[in-house]
Amino acid sequence: MWRYRAFKAVQSVVERLPHSWAYALAILAARFAWLFSPLARPRLEFNLKVACPELETDTRKLRRLSWLNFRNHAKAYADLMMLPRTNVEAMRPRLHVQGMENLEQARAVGKGVLAVSCHMGSYEVVSAIWSATLTPVSFFAEELEPRPLFEWYRDTRARLGISVLTLNHGGLRKVLQALRDEEMVITAIDRDIAGTGYPMPFFGRLAPIPLGPAAIALRLGTPLLPVCVYRLPDDSYQAEASPPIFVKDTGDPKKDQIRATEELLRRIETFIQRQPEQWHVPHRIWANSP
Repeated sequence: MWRYRAFKAVQSVVERLPHSWAYALAILAARFAWLFSPLARPRLEFNLKVACPELETDTRKLRRLSWLNFRNHAKAYADLMMLPRTNVEAMRPRLHVQGMENLEQARAVGKGVLAVSCHMGSYEVVSAIWSATLTPVSFFAEELEPRPLFEWYRDTRARLGISVLTLNHGGLRKVLQALRDEEMVITAIDRDIAGTGYPMPFFGRLAPIPLGPAAIALRLGTPLLPVCVYRLPDDSYQAEASPPIFVKDTGDPKKDQIRATEELLRRIETFIQRQPEQWHVPHRIWANSP
């Protein structure tokens, strides 16, 4: 409960600040965390070295990228904290979209869109703008602890038109219904949060990767849309979609899911290697991580 109280105390201050002040406070917090975190920074830097092998021998660049990562991650939290008082419609000019034709191709199928990504950028802001201006959006994500913190996330997103669907059977039923209603559902596969992942090569090393998105796509015929979000230097947002992936039914569901997920991972690896300073993963992904 103390985590929630601390979060709410900070959030109640940040949401009242001008953007420049909120970001300055976030950067100050990021500097403290970067200098003193016992596990977050070592795990992040381990992950960055796996994604970008050249960092193994370039300590200076690794330090710079990890600091920028903490900085960008803190700004993303500031964005989230400011959302309750944000005019989403007024933020529309801050969203730039690349690959809109790929989204339209996926939507034209008429079976919803399952957008698959990684933990990158500031998804709350982009999804809020997207939901307000383009199409209803749902997140298929983990249920945070403590419960009051999860409820704050859920309620804040709901006010912005974003549904939060949890990684359980009830959430899965709602995901299937949202896709049948031709909505967009967003999820990430770079972390095995539920503990049910299948070992697959991710940046050349085996990691447990969820096959769930590919299983849903196979079941419904829904296109998988590889996407990423990242912050631009002026603190606007870039959303990028690559061509959709269609899961082919060959009569072997497991192989079909693996094949589609492998293709998703290759696209996601490209996103991460282009913007490693925005891949926010201070968590264990590979077995030999700190």
